[in-house]
Amino acid sequence: MTMIGIPKTAAAGDIVDVKLLISHPMETGFRADFHGKKIPRDIITEVRCHYRNELVFRAEFFPAISANPFLAFTFRAVESGPVTLSWNDMHGNEYHEVRQITVT
Repeated sequence: MTMIGIPKTAAAGDIVDVKLLISHPMETGFRADFHGKKIPRDIITEVRCHYRNELVFRAEFFPAISANPFLAFTFRAVESGPVTLSWNDMHGNEYHEVRQITVT
């Protein structure tokens, strides 16, 4: 379960706080299972946030990232529009969540 914290409304010019908790096991590839076989690496490689189709945040992850990573960042509210959060894992899967923000 992914948890996203974005306010539904903001005044024009406000700084908007975004909080994102991504539920993902994030396996490093260094651990072994009960049979001694290495567990394949499985990590999120990139997280992006677009506000009104403009990239406002991007992070690239590497094997040292924790399971269920928590991110917090900001952007300035200008106009009402969609906030699209997306992330990719190393297997090519892409995930998207969209929230609407109304700017007054």
